[in-house]
Amino acid sequence: MKILVINCGSSSVKYKLFDMASGGEILASGGVEKIGLPDSCLVLKMKDGSKKTLMRDMPTHTESIAFIFETLTSKEEWGAIASMDEVNAVGHRVVHGGEKFNKSVLITDEVIKEIERCSDMAPLHNPANIEGILTIAKILPNVPQVAVFDTAFHQTMPKKAFMYAIPYDLYEKYGIRRYGFHGTSHRYVSARACEYLGLPVKGTRMITCHIGNGGSITAIKDGESVDTTMGFTPLEGLMMGTRSGDIDAGAVTYIMNKEGLDASGVSALLNKKSGVDGISGVSSDMRDAQAAAEAGNERAALALDMYIYRIIKYIGAYTAALGGVDVIVLTAGVGENQAPIRKSICEKLGFLGVKFDEEANKCRGIERVITTPDSPVTVVIIPTDEELMIAEDCAALV
Repeated sequence: MKILVINCGSSSVKYKLFDMASGGEILASGGVEKIGLPDSCLVLKMKDGSKKTLMRDMPTHTESIAFIFETLTSKEEWGAIASMDEVNAVGHRVVHGGEKFNKSVLITDEVIKEIERCSDMAPLHNPANIEGILTIAKILPNVPQVAVFDTAFHQTMPKKAFMYAIPYDLYEKYGIRRYGFHGTSHRYVSARACEYLGLPVKGTRMITCHIGNGGSITAIKDGESVDTTMGFTPLEGLMMGTRSGDIDAGAVTYIMNKEGLDASGVSALLNKKSGVDGISGVSSDMRDAQAAAEAGNERAALALDMYIYRIIKYIGAYTAALGGVDVIVLTAGVGENQAPIRKSICEKLGFLGVKFDEEANKCRGIERVITTPDSPVTVVIIPTDEELMIAEDCAALV
């Protein structure tokens, strides 16, 4: 069974083609960037690990997906299949599923309507997700499609964790509550961590840290999400590359009055101009901020301190919420690849009994335990694989 996984962002389309009969072998992968701009392009990942860039004018997601199909069936070196008839199913990452969806589903007209209803809560992503779904339906009308929701994994949170302390009728009328995101990643790494460590899902208390340019932490008990840092939108929680994370709502209204900002203006400020970028004044990329800090940039050093402090603070809070913790998982761009950040995190978790293994930490992008065998809490690196999770959900449903 060959499954194509599509991830439509606001100005991008990422994809992977899996052969599930060969254990999830990746036949092709790549992504369209800068949709709607003059320099739009498709970046292909070649079999030897190199990248190939193909330039083409792609005004919308529709042209982008058509170009992806063209390359998949090309007779050039990047071609992967003879015909799109070989594709048995298409899986889509959908950012917001609201309260309607607590698992992946086959896409129907009713499912599309529900995704549309959630678009107000994810205006940059859900409309793009829908465009991808409708484009596939036109080009491959007989191929089943599956929606895998970022929010679905967190639908197990209890009401005490997902409710905001605002008038209850605002929840009833508008669904204002904590939904959480990165759910597919948290679901994958939590399950894989148990498998890798030989632990039972039932009875294991785990905290998964998806830390990259975007970041969220989830408290997981018996394999289910019981709390998570992101909220009604992906803005809440940790300090991120360009997102502020937690901020007093009173400060938001104060800034709006002082700076003369409307809702769109303050949203742009908090989502695109804050976080590591806003504090450091250097970059939203943690690698750049770290290099600047090491070179003596005080604001970059402050950004690093704030970034790590909030991770530690939430790990502490979720340890209390779980009544203890057995495993802490580090994943995503920073968690998988930046050893100095991992070291800083682990060294500050001594109050939990974490015993850090500095030698084991000298790695990038691999599964590895970075605590000593006698550490009462295991800290493990698990590279995330959201696309494989989506492909597996597709295979199970079709």
